[in-house]
Amino acid sequence: EFLYACGARVSEASGLLAANVDFGSGQVKVFGKGSKERIIPLHDLALSSMRTYLLLGRPKMLKGRESEFFFVSTRGNGMTTDAIRKMFKDALRQAGLDESLSPHDMRHTFATDLLDGGADLRSVQEMLGHASLSTTQIYTHLSPGRLKQVHARTHPRG
Repeated sequence: EFLYACGARVSEASGLLAANVDFGSGQVKVFGKGSKERIIPLHDLALSSMRTYLLLGRPKMLKGRESEFFFVSTRGNGMTTDAIRKMFKDALRQAGLDESLSPHDMRHTFATDLLDGGADLRSVQEMLGHASLSTTQIYTHLSPGRLKQVHARTHPRG
């Protein structure tokens, strides 16, 4: 849910600090490539799922130990990127979904769904942490429906 909710990279989920999840304001601070910081809003379902994990799942994993990381292993360390990928594959298998999907596909889906919902490219660029708008523009090609919609709304003969 977290990966889809904010378009985080696996490395950003792995390195997420518990102190950087702000349930009150409904946002999360992640550190991306080059230690670039960005703040991303979270929707209510993500906040609810993350709160449940924080209150019920995480304490079982920590068994009384402390950890600065939000997502933790049974040893109380931050979950590794490999562990997150494995958990993702297991969830796909259990749900009967295409196991060729990857956690990075959640990032693509996040961006595409935002654009399909009417978000502007600059906002999506900011949320994904892309340095260049041209990198974000790739997602506009993934959504023919959005292109038709924009064309119909903005072209004089649309």
